[in-house]
Amino acid sequence: MPAQVMAVSGGAAQDLPARLTGQVIICTIIAAFGGLMFGYDIGISGGVTSMDVFLKKFFPGVYVKKHHAKEDNYCKFDDQYLQLFTSSLYLAAVVSSFFASKCCTKFGRRITIQLASLNFLTGVVLNACAMNISMLIIGRLFLGFGIGFGNQAVPLFISEIAPVKYRGGLNVCFQMLVTVGILCANVINYFTASHPWGWRISLGGAAVPALFLALGSLIIVETPTSLIERGQAEKGYATLQKIRGVRDVQKEYDEIAYATELSKQIKHPFKNLLKRSSRPQVVCSMILQVFQQFTGINVIMFYAPVLFQTMGFGSDASLLSAVVTGSVNSLATLVAVFGVDKLGRRLLLIEAAIQMLIAQVITGVILLLYLKSTNELPKKYAYVVLFLICFFVSGFAWSWGPLGWLIPSEIFPLEIRTSGFFCAVSMNMIFTFIIAQAFLTMLCHMRAGIFFFFSVWIVIMGIYAYSFLPETKGIPIDEMNEKAWKKHWFWKRYFSQERDQIPDKA
Repeated sequence: MPAQVMAVSGGAAQDLPARLTGQVIICTIIAAFGGLMFGYDIGISGGVTSMDVFLKKFFPGVYVKKHHAKEDNYCKFDDQYLQLFTSSLYLAAVVSSFFASKCCTKFGRRITIQLASLNFLTGVVLNACAMNISMLIIGRLFLGFGIGFGNQAVPLFISEIAPVKYRGGLNVCFQMLVTVGILCANVINYFTASHPWGWRISLGGAAVPALFLALGSLIIVETPTSLIERGQAEKGYATLQKIRGVRDVQKEYDEIAYATELSKQIKHPFKNLLKRSSRPQVVCSMILQVFQQFTGINVIMFYAPVLFQTMGFGSDASLLSAVVTGSVNSLATLVAVFGVDKLGRRLLLIEAAIQMLIAQVITGVILLLYLKSTNELPKKYAYVVLFLICFFVSGFAWSWGPLGWLIPSEIFPLEIRTSGFFCAVSMNMIFTFIIAQAFLTMLCHMRAGIFFFFSVWIVIMGIYAYSFLPETKGIPIDEMNEKAWKKHWFWKRYFSQERDQIPDKA
């Protein structure tokens, strides 16, 4: 039985006994299939929107422009409805992530994950069976509801069940499966591109990770934090012993219970986000999401086949090039899985900013000099651009991609954790929507200049990571304020010197 809950001062990661148990590994893998759902959708949409049979059925105007010999290279796919097909999902995800944050708090992370898979499955059925553009967009909205619930619950779930020592690597499994999903989608698009029902097969394939998540969510445990937060202290204590693989979990239990007591004093967590002491976490989590999207990564992931066609690759070659970049994306994420808890968050972010900047600038220069309105990019330069895109993707895959989700999931105190993470998820979805909806139009008007546009943002985010982001490696999730934010040269000014106290509670 849990002992008396005391106000704890916290300790180092090694003071909290824990083993990396099979239970944690299995739960992490199952939950991370929410990332596979997300990644599959990111990868599948770009390939499907380049398929002739799909364009002829839903976007005949784009089909005509695509095959018009004199059409401007940069403008042949500029169509607001085509962009809406991709971006509508993320608008729905913004709305659903708000309800998902409430669901996480009231009903738990596990139920929220189950709702994510059910919504996603509904969207898959509507998309695969779509007979008109309205049915297609409605299906995309349901997919967005699933993504919103999944992206809200899964990173929190993994952060809360993972031992401190392995939290970074395990949480990156979510992004790892995002990249695997993108790769799977690219491979499927490559083989279905010429099939009359190719787009239906591609869109319907999203049911596989959704079904796995739905069935797997029936066997995963709820997080001890969620159980204790919802008044199930005994079950929370027993679950903590189970996932840690040790009997002595009293210190970690006390830290969670103490954080829970503080959270119960907060009646309106969203209002509490406006407090001065909440500002550092809220600002950092939201700005990370803006930066993640303005790296330009979704330009590559959403529209890789379209982009490669613009640069002179044929239809099949463009899909194959997307498979290559998807493979690089998956393999490079392994660097984050095994390195984030050793190298730290800031080092990976800063190094990758430099790497991505080099790739974006050189790509922009090549396109500016050699890709005009109606010519094809010379093959030797096209392959150089392909290499540069892979170089760019690898940097993103071990930094701003996974850490954009990891850091917001671990920096909030429990009393504002779900509401604070909602701010991060919704900001991510809003700017994903903006980029997805605007990119093809931006490409048409800015041409090669779009790569310089993203380069400026990469410079800004590199400076930000160096100057304003505290290192969170190895810090217990409920001790972030004391050991990270209150010691940071800039953010420490937002915290009062007096620590909140609560009475001991049996």
